[in-house]
Amino acid sequence: MVGATNQLIRTFISVLFFVSLSFQSKAQESDYHGFKCLDFKFEGHDAKIVFPAKAEEQRHWIWRARFWGHEPQTEIALLKKGFHVVYVDAAEYCGNSDAVMLWNHFYDFLLKEYNLNPKVVLEGFSRGGLYVYNWGSENAGKVACIYADAPVCDLRSWPGGKGKGVGSPADWKQHLAMYNQTEETINDFKGMPIYNSRKLAEAGVPVLHVCGAADDVVPIDENTYALEKTYKEAGGNIKIIVKEGIGHHPHSLKDPAPIVRFILSNTNPGLLDESEPVESKMSVSFRGNLDNCRIKFEKEKKGRVAFLGGSITYNPGWRDMVCEYLKNRFPSTEFEFISAGIPSLGSTPGAMRFSRDILSKGTIDLLFEEAAVNDATNGFKPERQLRGMEGIIHQALASNPFMDIVILHFVDQDKMADYNKGKTPEVIIQHEKVAEYYNVPSINLAKEVNDRILNGEFTWRDDFKNLHPSPFGQNIYFRTLRYFFETSWKDPINGPQKSKLLPDRTLDPFSYVNGYFYPLKNAKLSDGWKYIKNWKPADKVSTRSGFADVPILEASRPGAMMKLKFSGKAIGVFVTSGPDAGIIEYSIDGVDFKAVDQFTQWSTQLHLPWLIMLDDELQDGKHTLILRIAKDKNPAGIGNVCRIHQFAVN
Repeated sequence: MVGATNQLIRTFISVLFFVSLSFQSKAQESDYHGFKCLDFKFEGHDAKIVFPAKAEEQRHWIWRARFWGHEPQTEIALLKKGFHVVYVDAAEYCGNSDAVMLWNHFYDFLLKEYNLNPKVVLEGFSRGGLYVYNWGSENAGKVACIYADAPVCDLRSWPGGKGKGVGSPADWKQHLAMYNQTEETINDFKGMPIYNSRKLAEAGVPVLHVCGAADDVVPIDENTYALEKTYKEAGGNIKIIVKEGIGHHPHSLKDPAPIVRFILSNTNPGLLDESEPVESKMSVSFRGNLDNCRIKFEKEKKGRVAFLGGSITYNPGWRDMVCEYLKNRFPSTEFEFISAGIPSLGSTPGAMRFSRDILSKGTIDLLFEEAAVNDATNGFKPERQLRGMEGIIHQALASNPFMDIVILHFVDQDKMADYNKGKTPEVIIQHEKVAEYYNVPSINLAKEVNDRILNGEFTWRDDFKNLHPSPFGQNIYFRTLRYFFETSWKDPINGPQKSKLLPDRTLDPFSYVNGYFYPLKNAKLSDGWKYIKNWKPADKVSTRSGFADVPILEASRPGAMMKLKFSGKAIGVFVTSGPDAGIIEYSIDGVDFKAVDQFTQWSTQLHLPWLIMLDDELQDGKHTLILRIAKDKNPAGIGNVCRIHQFAVN
């Protein structure tokens, strides 16, 4: 009996050896980005195995579900670490139970034939999400971790198109058939990732999703965020990296380091490179230095520091932290801090109010200026973004050539979207031209925040939350500023302050280097206009701080006209644009009237301070402005009112 058993074993081994030789003889060798790849048939399906130059000791591997070779940067990085990469084409099964069965067989084959690790890394792009979750939920003990990229998690979203997504009717019909479902029964079907992922969560399988926030093919809300809810409710560990402004494509990350780091952390942490220091993601341009203000703080024991910007400067947060840092760094120095942030205002109004809100306070030693968010969201054209910023910097240095200045670029989702599309935001291009021309340091927090989100350090949705940063986000801003200070001031300094010479000419001849507010009393009013000494809104709509109980000029009757004589290259009106703000018409030096709408997308919610530059490319000299109330109004507005706080002249 024993002899018969031994004979059976020898026969079985011979059969396996024959099968192995047969497989090897039929496999074709190809190149996969410099690595050996075997291409062969497995149960009638195209299959591939890519071999590392040297396999890591634990013989880990990553299994691509669909779209072989697309955005392969993660696989290439893992091959360099000694991972194997595998694939079997089961496209016709749409990730259903037949696909799961084929994968079961392929898994067994790979372990027996190549002695791969019993725990696999699953990689699912797009509809590949159906495969990794449907197979993984039936084999949770065999899964080390899952990396899913814009994955389909709910068939009703894609290909069904039953929510926000565009859907795919042909694929919808195919998937319903492959899953033995109908339009009606699919609503009760639990064999989809948003449901069956619970098994993986309960088994402790970590998951990483990389998705585009603007995906209209596989919308993130209906797929990844829906699966996240299931996963977290079941106690699972899921991490999501969201690419602002990106749709379904491109998949993956240009730099796959965060994905590779996630995979190695859950397979072989010993292969991890040392973590990058946070400073490596900071985008600081160390132009010039901050020696002048430091000398003033240390030697004279006095310092005046000003903060000019919009709501992110006005609100508590980074500004307060900087003030505390400076007081702690220079404990014997008596500081005066000037907070000149006004919500909604960018660099053009900043240049016009600079003498009133900054220079009138005395000699400034250190100035922080930010306008990148409002200059972009308020729709200022590129040339005005430059003219406003140059106007501020030029006025600052003209007032005090020893002044140190720091330009800040804060983050919003539009800027993140630009960076994710490989573009530098236009407003940052324009502001950086000024920074470079005047040798002023700048800190690009927009780029840093986006880079660190892509690096998987934190998220916009849960951590940063808004362009008005959460306390977490404010601390990100402050940490970078602290790094900037400590790097700038790490060495001892000798000698006196050094004057900063203004260039012979400005970047733009129309920059607002002589911008200021022109008194209301200079206007000649006709019937329909009136001067109000202490205006406050009669409705219940709110105002910005400093824009109520102040003088204004007001008119609401169509045809009401005023005249203003002024000298300079530019003229604008600083208005309050509330729910009743109408259209105004203007003529300069007798040319034909032009119309401009004061109403903005925010006007229904707020009596918004809004600077309208009527013309900023005038011949330098004397001019006459005629302004009148138009008959027409914005369809969303409720009146024809114009309320002028200031005239802006350059």
